[in-house]
Amino acid sequence: MDGDPGDQGGAVGSDPVVVERPGARLAGERWGAGRPGDRPCVVALHEGVADRRSWRPVARLVAHRATVVAYDRRGFGETPPSAQPFSHVDDLLAVLDTVASGPAWLAGTSGGAGVALDAAIVAPDRVAGLLLLAPGVSGAPMPELDPDTARLDRLLDEASAAGDLEEVNRLETWLWLDGPSQPEGRVGGATRALALEMNGIVLANGVPEGAGASGVDAWSRASEVTVPAVVGYGDLDVPLFVDRCEELGRRMPGAVVRRLEGVAHLSELERPDAVAGLLVDLLGRG
Repeated sequence: MDGDPGDQGGAVGSDPVVVERPGARLAGERWGAGRPGDRPCVVALHEGVADRRSWRPVARLVAHRATVVAYDRRGFGETPPSAQPFSHVDDLLAVLDTVASGPAWLAGTSGGAGVALDAAIVAPDRVAGLLLLAPGVSGAPMPELDPDTARLDRLLDEASAAGDLEEVNRLETWLWLDGPSQPEGRVGGATRALALEMNGIVLANGVPEGAGASGVDAWSRASEVTVPAVVGYGDLDVPLFVDRCEELGRRMPGAVVRRLEGVAHLSELERPDAVAGLLVDLLGRG
């Protein structure tokens, strides 16, 4: 996929959204606001190697159906890192206070999906449904890595130890955008350029692993989540995410599992049309 991710979904504009939090000013944007009718509100959460721009193509594609809000978590995109303790779930609930008049639909990828899942457990009355793409699930076991992922993981450890952030960015983009078993550069053009740019900001900010964690054990409590949900994954993703998604779908009573062919970890960036389809189908279950 070599097209410009910023052009997908047509020329649908957005309005800025800013949410003030203790020690932070969360930067976001909203699509489809002010349109007539009773419209669902979707809040989209990016993964740990991206920012809200990864959701722009999907937002443009579903703006006819819902009001969509995406924002940068602390240390990502236009939201600076936090100098004090915080919780991503608390920040998300503050965003919902600002943009949603009732229960909202949450869509997230990887770490962002993990925040959405934690929020559905902590504040079930605030969540209408979930689109979880290759979610990072709090409390989930970490199995042994497959050989392809383990090879890239070793190279990443070496680059990190050497302080070579450019090499870390290159390898992480190969791992998450192309997929660990795929040749580097499988996804090119503007999509790859954006992925490198977004992750470059994350690396420059030095966002610590686990910063803003909620402490929820969603893996053990997944059966508590009964709202309509789609758990999706790409068949080119890291195998542990594939297995985790299949098991999570079995643990959540209201969930269905969807496999995206020819897609790796950053599915909303690589295949916004397919992800938009999953989201529209999910909204139809509401």
